[in-house]
Amino acid sequence: MFEGASRETLRAVFFRAWQRQQRGEPLEGAEALIVRVAQLHPEYHHVLAAPDRYTDQDYLPEVGKTNPFLHMAMHISIEEQLALDQPRGVRAHYQRLLQALPDEHAVQHAMMECLGEMLWQAARAGGVHSEKLYLDCLARLATATRR
Repeated sequence: MFEGASRETLRAVFFRAWQRQQRGEPLEGAEALIVRVAQLHPEYHHVLAAPDRYTDQDYLPEVGKTNPFLHMAMHISIEEQLALDQPRGVRAHYQRLLQALPDEHAVQHAMMECLGEMLWQAARAGGVHSEKLYLDCLARLATATRR
């Protein structure tokens, strides 16, 4: 959904969806999913409510800042993967993780570690995503959480 979008474009979609929800307006397209994910993260509501302040905000992990837009986009990416079972087999890994972790949100947070690793490796490899690396990481995670 967000592949290739600029930082400003991505954030504008989040801000617009949140504003529409706050005004009670009908949500269009992916906005319902964006709002659902945002509602799971009340710690980000103040960010979504202040586009003028946060559109250009940098979030540097080396100083301990989590990027709320990246975090929510990763949730959305996982939701889309599960809906399509793409990459093939991701849904089965998700189901195995659900048996070991307390809830869907916790499972997605665990899956984000693998998704983040794949994205980091892809950036190092010139943008080539490795589904195998991702699925292997999920398999290891499912095995580790069953212990």
